[in-house]
Amino acid sequence: MIDKVLNETEGKMEAAVEGIRHEFQAIRTGKASPGLLEHIQVDAYGSMMPLNQLGTVSAPEPRLLMVQPWDKTQIGAIMKAIQSSDLGLTPSNDGSVIRIPIPQLNEERRRELVRLAHKIAEQGRVSVRHARKEANDELKKAEKDSVVSEDQMHTGLEKVQELTADFTKKLDELLAHKEEEIMEV
Repeated sequence: MIDKVLNETEGKMEAAVEGIRHEFQAIRTGKASPGLLEHIQVDAYGSMMPLNQLGTVSAPEPRLLMVQPWDKTQIGAIMKAIQSSDLGLTPSNDGSVIRIPIPQLNEERRRELVRLAHKIAEQGRVSVRHARKEANDELKKAEKDSVVSEDQMHTGLEKVQELTADFTKKLDELLAHKEEEIMEV
């Protein structure tokens, strides 16, 4: 019973950390990263499609992204989607490839991005704490229903707290790494 609760809790906490890792990829730094364009939706073929389903996104240089559309007729729609995104990027094309230069970030924008990263990390911490609360409630209910003993419940609660501390530490490490990446000139 306790192992089941711990495994479920660990899965939820791992999912929270992965979600935050994924969200951090979309935060722009001074370097070009294909993950930067991952969330962009393009109006193509009569519906909204993710950019990565319309072409190949690569970073051939540290400050340049390239989008190689599979269907050249979609270049205009892809460029429009990139321009209207909140990334502040200006794409250009030569008829077959879209080039997106990544401009240097100014100090104010870097601080803004760090604040955003802190907010995202806090969302992850809230998710981890929510998973802890659910696990604790489940363990207390099991003890109340006489499924586990009081000692087993306390041992389970301690293990859940250890998991919480481990995953919070992982989130803090991710945040520190992202903050360092953003502030790097």
